Amino acid sequence: MSSIPHHEEHGKEASDEGSTLDSRDILILFATETGTAQETADRIARECRRGHFQCRVQNMETYSPEELISEHLVIFVVATTGSGTEPRAMTPLWTLLLRSDLPEDLFEDLDFCVFGLGDTAYEKFCWPAKKLSRRLTSLGGREICTRGEGDDQHQLGVDGVLDPWIEQLLETLLQLYPLDGPLEKLTPLGKPPSRTVTTNVPPATRCVDPLDLDESYWDATLQCNRRITAVDWFQDVRHFEFASDRDLDYRPGDVTVIHPIALDSEVDSFLVTMGWANIADEPFMITHEMKDQSIPEHTPSVTTLRTVFTRYLDFNAIPRPSFFRLLRHFATDELEREKLDEFVSSEGADELYDYCQRVKRTIKEVLAEFRSARIPRDYIFDLFPPLRPRQFSISSSSKRHPREIHLCIAIVKYRTKLKIPRKGVCTSFLAALQPGDKLRITIKTGLISLPDDPSTPVVCVGPGTGVAPMRAVIEERIHAGSNATTLYFGCRSAMKDHHYGAEWEAYAQEGKITYRAAFSRDGPEGVKRTYVQDLLREDKERIWKLLGEQRGTLIISGSSNKMPVAVREAVTEAVEGFGQRSREDAINYVSVMERDGRLIEECWS
Repeated sequence: MSSIPHHEEHGKEASDEGSTLDSRDILILFATETGTAQETADRIARECRRGHFQCRVQNMETYSPEELISEHLVIFVVATTGSGTEPRAMTPLWTLLLRSDLPEDLFEDLDFCVFGLGDTAYEKFCWPAKKLSRRLTSLGGREICTRGEGDDQHQLGVDGVLDPWIEQLLETLLQLYPLDGPLEKLTPLGKPPSRTVTTNVPPATRCVDPLDLDESYWDATLQCNRRITAVDWFQDVRHFEFASDRDLDYRPGDVTVIHPIALDSEVDSFLVTMGWANIADEPFMITHEMKDQSIPEHTPSVTTLRTVFTRYLDFNAIPRPSFFRLLRHFATDELEREKLDEFVSSEGADELYDYCQRVKRTIKEVLAEFRSARIPRDYIFDLFPPLRPRQFSISSSSKRHPREIHLCIAIVKYRTKLKIPRKGVCTSFLAALQPGDKLRITIKTGLISLPDDPSTPVVCVGPGTGVAPMRAVIEERIHAGSNATTLYFGCRSAMKDHHYGAEWEAYAQEGKITYRAAFSRDGPEGVKRTYVQDLLREDKERIWKLLGEQRGTLIISGSSNKMPVAVREAVTEAVEGFGQRSREDAINYVSVMERDGRLIEECWS
């Protein structure tokens, strides 16, 4: 394995090359689930301009993994899924890197560094970033900068770690690829050039939505939008059914991609706040000038402000600190500028957290308070994050519903100290849909793979809306003639949020599944609550029989809080107690199950 060279030696080699254009080119590859990694990649690329580096920012989803061997300098920005696995966009690259026949010096000409995004509230913090770093190093790559690990729990979010990491990165890059003459000193980044330039076009110019032309998407018609939690229950969970005019070939675990549309009333209110109401429907052309900064996928070449903030940019997002840094350049009131300076200073971190993150204050609400800010149209793609498509686990089997897709979705709505309730943009959009409404959707491959033999046991653990992909698994298995599926479901109340309870009980009575349910709040006051992991502990002997003796598959789905860890612990205890293994061997057994694809987590934060 190649060792990491000293910075001085490697920097000399770069200097001897004469600081060619290629030596100042950086590829930034990001893998994301919610979009934060893409925003982070853009931020790194923008800051690298200070060192006169030119970055290419690209999604791993569209990057050919085989091309990595020809790169010389790569920054990886990798998000973490709730269960600690890599984002779907990273899977092709990761699969390639895991090949056992790769030579140990494969990446001996590659300099790289990794910035991970995660949450220390979860067990496998920044796990994909750590694994990628180790694997590239084992294949001869030189990790030139200490791995960064952004933490959602930090008061400044990811930026709390990202800011100092970028300074360390730039210092390292300038050691490896030094500049000549007076440019050696890095200057702070002032107002950056806008990533787009907009130009007025004639009023009659036609605006085309690129999503309508994307052949990987198709029209789906809403057939059913039904609340499945009690009307007086605090959480609104809906069952959706979408119909297509063609047969759909999807598998359990696959996800539907839906592009949200902001509500007309909210868009109108926002445009008034910004002083754009009178020009909201005037068409303009978009030219993507700064190619090291991304713009939302499917952005049209000709559009209007109303369309942009209805379909492409999110004014309801919670702004990151970098938003306030850029906003300062457009505020004209001195007091407002002073407040923005205070927010982005190290001394103002606590105040910014209280003002923004703690109460989930939106960009729209911030701009309503900083009224002197006048944002040029060219800068809208720099200030506002993309209105990103959302992914929802499919809760039906295409074998049983060949032209339908079913979804089970919790409508996001909650309160903070602010007067107006916080709402999810996409779930609010979906909740407002009526039967007959159409939208463009596509399907992405998920993480679940089922045994080929229908008689092989499958144990599904899916509390709450985690039961969505389990419904797909169960329908698929029953269609294949299997009666070897066990479902562990958990919720608070059998009468209030027992998602698809009648279906599970009917299947159980017919002998098609074994059904175990935990209702945590239905017991007497003061009695210990029962959760899915408690049922697994009660059933330890049976769990060992299904997963150990019969080599079954365990699938865990739901919120990636304490539940997945507790379920794994319960299974470990079953292996230890009834598989007669030592504690260490039982832990290893569960790890091998995961490695062999017999333990699958489909969890989200």
